[in-house]
Amino acid sequence: MSLNENSVKRLFILDTNVLMHDPTALFRFKEHDIYLPMVVLEEMDAGKKGVSEVARNVRQVSRFLDELMQNVDIEQIRQGIPLDNRRLLEGVGESECGRLFFQTHALTSALPDALPGSKPDNNILATALALQNEHADLAVTLVSKDINLRIKATVLGIHAEDFFNDQVLEDVNLLFAGVKALPADFWQQHSDSLESWQQDGRNYYRVKGPLVGSWHANECVYLPEEQGFEALVRETDGNTAVLESTVDYRGSRHTIWGISARNREQNFALNLLMDPDIDFVSLVGTAGTGKTLLALAAGLTQTLEENRYKEIIMTRVTVPVGEDIGFLPGTEEEKMTPWMGALMDNLEVLTRSDVGGDWARAATNDLLSNRIKIRSMNFMRGRTFLNKYLILDEAQNLTPKQMKTLVTRAGPGTKVVCLGNVAQIDTPYITETSSGLTYVVDRFKNWAHSGHIILTRGERSRLADYASEIL
Repeated sequence: MSLNENSVKRLFILDTNVLMHDPTALFRFKEHDIYLPMVVLEEMDAGKKGVSEVARNVRQVSRFLDELMQNVDIEQIRQGIPLDNRRLLEGVGESECGRLFFQTHALTSALPDALPGSKPDNNILATALALQNEHADLAVTLVSKDINLRIKATVLGIHAEDFFNDQVLEDVNLLFAGVKALPADFWQQHSDSLESWQQDGRNYYRVKGPLVGSWHANECVYLPEEQGFEALVRETDGNTAVLESTVDYRGSRHTIWGISARNREQNFALNLLMDPDIDFVSLVGTAGTGKTLLALAAGLTQTLEENRYKEIIMTRVTVPVGEDIGFLPGTEEEKMTPWMGALMDNLEVLTRSDVGGDWARAATNDLLSNRIKIRSMNFMRGRTFLNKYLILDEAQNLTPKQMKTLVTRAGPGTKVVCLGNVAQIDTPYITETSSGLTYVVDRFKNWAHSGHIILTRGERSRLADYASEIL
């Protein structure tokens, strides 16, 4: 391997899990060079079989490597293969491209006796340590999604970093909230240019001012006082925006499948869920904030009463909280039933009635079973949903690629509702800032046919609220 200070700024050693997580990681380091230890190629070869997301990513990495190595001889491999793939390196000039190095010979390093080099992770550490000793003039960095490997690297004096390119935000606290409080003197500041009118029973306001420039389409704005002004931002154009007053679902006058909103955020959520012009809604919140109940109530109303959608389809990621209980018998829907406890619990609330007795409840359950379908995410690829109300539960456990696969299943007349809590991620190597839920919230915030709400107030019970605070 030929390295010199003039041609290299930093040398990144990639762990296997980085490539398994993002196949395009090879092309994400701009002008810096990449080094792949031989043990990484061995681990990739062992993980290429199967139909899982990881196996597909490994096969894609192999295709990228095969494409880069076309018409390359052994001397070019020693000198480094230019990472000049124009299709992936958008806006990066040829002179700014780094090079890809493979481990072509055994490297000698002095690992502590407690770290035998036979283990793959320790083998990578030995490679990083040897490169650091051989090329003292280079900034050698080990990139890994494995926290324990990064800890061991730091202990050995090797600079180690997480792979940050997949992160949508630097901090999850920067996630778009979908709700914004207006200053108390909002009307006084915007009264000079204010226009108002009524249409279809709703009040509309056109306002101008510097505050308007930071608003997003379908963002919810309100005045903080009790029973104050609440509206949705319907149009934005520079410093001009059109506000539409919301429907108040907190009283008995406007109920959705028998339920009412209990707080301001739930009321905003129901306005977004019931709006036929909004095709994508994301609801983020902790346990007990009413995400599933609101989504189901709005879906039942629009499917059974308004006939806006043909049926409700509900799916979720099958990631267990504890130990896996093994294979489940039955059809696709029967296998998914144990994962749909939230659906059953909320249907019990929505179908509870003292009128008609057991016969009425049985008839209602039969009707709902025909209009609510439970589907597995494993069989979503290639499907197209027409005039469906699609609920993606536990969406925080999806990768951005999986989220794209599911949302693009939507055909004409379909509404997609994503539910999740970014503080409860169970999938390995996915964090709050790289989750597919965070990804879609950030990417859809400027689209005129999407809406987002972060639900903050728990409405489950006083016990659940207290437990969320102190445990």
